[in-house]
Amino acid sequence: MSQMTWRGMVAASVVLATVASSFAQQGEFPFDRELILDVRPMPGSKRIPNMDIAANGAVALEMWCDRVEGQVVVAGDTITVITGQPSGRPCPPDRARGDADLLDALNAVTNWRRQGDAVVLVGPRTLRFKVPTN
Repeated sequence: MSQMTWRGMVAASVVLATVASSFAQQGEFPFDRELILDVRPMPGSKRIPNMDIAANGAVALEMWCDRVEGQVVVAGDTITVITGQPSGRPCPPDRARGDADLLDALNAVTNWRRQGDAVVLVGPRTLRFKVPTN
């Protein structure tokens, strides 16, 4: 087998493995990953809410200003987010309202779905989180 053919087969194998992995992950909740809320930063800030979700569902949520820990429970396409008390960082009023709104929305989600490289949490308010691909 020529070296050119061998390299082509290796490259094709890598591409197929990547595609297969991507399809397998489409139906799986991205535990052990970071999720970044798909929004623009608030005026005067570069911060965007994100949450690290451990393999066991433990969540560390960095909001517009404050931080909270909690738990995510996933069964099929249903999800429950349980959050604890915020850490109590001093926050400007607009960011404190944003944090409270985000917590209310997260605590009210009932379902989730993958949408490409994003996770959509569905409840009275839909939240879209990006899954970093790097």
